[in-house]
Amino acid sequence: MARAKNRGYQQSFSPSYTIRRWRLGIYIRLSKEDLKKGKDDSNSVKNQRDLLNDFYRRNIDEFESITEYVDDGHTGTDANREDFQRLLADVVSGKINCVIVKDLSRFARNYSDAGSLIDNLFVQMGVRFISLAENVDSYKNPDSVSNIIVPITNVMNDNYCYQTSKKIRQVFDYKRRNGQYIGAFAPYGYVKHPKDKHRLIVDPDAAENVKLIFTMLIQGSSKRAIALYLNEHGVPSPSAYKVQKGLPVSTRGYDDPMWGVRMIHSILTNPTYTGDLAQGRSRVKSYKVHQIEAVPREEWVEVAGTHEAIIDYETFDKVQALLQRDTRTSPKGREVHLFSGFLKCADCGRAITRCVGKNNNVYYSCSTYKNRSRTACTMHSIKHERLEAAVLFAVQHQVHLAVSYSEIVTQINSAPIKKSQSYRLDDLIAAKERELTKITRYKQSLYQDWKDGEITQQEYRDMKADYERQTSDISAVLTRLNAERAELANGVDNEHPALVAFMKYQNIEALNREILVELVDYIKVYENGNISVKFKFADELRKIAEYIEINTTEDTAVAG
Repeated sequence: MARAKNRGYQQSFSPSYTIRRWRLGIYIRLSKEDLKKGKDDSNSVKNQRDLLNDFYRRNIDEFESITEYVDDGHTGTDANREDFQRLLADVVSGKINCVIVKDLSRFARNYSDAGSLIDNLFVQMGVRFISLAENVDSYKNPDSVSNIIVPITNVMNDNYCYQTSKKIRQVFDYKRRNGQYIGAFAPYGYVKHPKDKHRLIVDPDAAENVKLIFTMLIQGSSKRAIALYLNEHGVPSPSAYKVQKGLPVSTRGYDDPMWGVRMIHSILTNPTYTGDLAQGRSRVKSYKVHQIEAVPREEWVEVAGTHEAIIDYETFDKVQALLQRDTRTSPKGREVHLFSGFLKCADCGRAITRCVGKNNNVYYSCSTYKNRSRTACTMHSIKHERLEAAVLFAVQHQVHLAVSYSEIVTQINSAPIKKSQSYRLDDLIAAKERELTKITRYKQSLYQDWKDGEITQQEYRDMKADYERQTSDISAVLTRLNAERAELANGVDNEHPALVAFMKYQNIEALNREILVELVDYIKVYENGNISVKFKFADELRKIAEYIEINTTEDTAVAG
């Protein structure tokens, strides 16, 4: 029997869905640039919150919970935003599995970050992503995530940040070059001018503490000792001081209420205290990577004389020279020892270290011999009392010499005619000029020697490079000698800085740290216990001696 067809009847099937309920996380971000646009801007925190909450209320059946994440005043290129990181942590832990934003730029302006999260992490974790402005919903419309508008929008957001960063840097560079202070907070010791935020004026109370810090270091205190002294005497730290005075203060960085070595070092190395602006000393790596990196000194933007100085150049330079020395103290020590950082071994050139023997007798010995190898160098030992007496005698002798020079210079300058011609300099300059002429002639003949086959091409290149190096060296020497001759022609004043530096210690009877810092470059200790002192201003004193010799030596007439 044939099977009858079931005509005129169609069975319909309607799929049944189980409504999935999501754990929603709404993310809100407002950058500093957005803040400047005004409270009524569509990107304000309030308007973003209202828009996202309205979506939640209209689709409340889809969600079982809601959590809010807000980053106010943070750029979208910085992935280390506090609530952004909290949101990602909650995604990974499963606390939320749906993320909604007003638009893609609120989520991230870094193209690679946005793409990595939306296309990779959220897909792997089964997280639904919604962006209202671009109509992106990875659950209801999976194709919307792959829509070309998403990567294009991310690229545009990324490029917007790049262009904004570039323009801001250009403006900052212009202001730096024009001597305008662009820091968010004035350095300790200064405040911003009430009528011009790009100018610094001295804060008298804090400035006295800055002066004290510089003075204490020169007098022999370590940075640690300075910090302890300020804390023990109840001097508030820079951030604590600004809070007390109601001044703007950074919430990051040096916000410790107590003084520390790092704060002291920052003040001691800041050229701003000399009245010069030194800006651009640090920078972020890029508009995407917000790590701070130090900038080499030659790339700083320095403008002299932009504001009143707290520390004079001489004091600042002394401190910088001291900071270059090895002046470490013991963990409990506060004062830097008298000769710390000044002593060198005459043979190996390494530091001479301070030692304490029996009965607390202090002596010094070569650090190579003591700490490295007793065959690499010898002890070079000298007792503290003998060293101090020898250095004191050398300083007294140099002071006496400076006083004598000053008296003779005064007599010379009171004479109707002063001489300034140095036959020594004339002879040196003439000799160097002859040497330069000879090398130039040799260099010019090299090319023909190569063409004639007398030398190879490689020999030609090597000899040419050698002659160019010699030419550069001789030219530098000639420049220095001519400058010295011109300086000599201007004469010498008895108020010359080299003379003044020594003469103010005419009544010296004992050494102290400040005297060594100002007058001594280094002290060499020899194996037999002898020493040699290299004084500062050595070149200047030599020039003064030559000026005196020229003006006190009778011309020798040579009969023809």
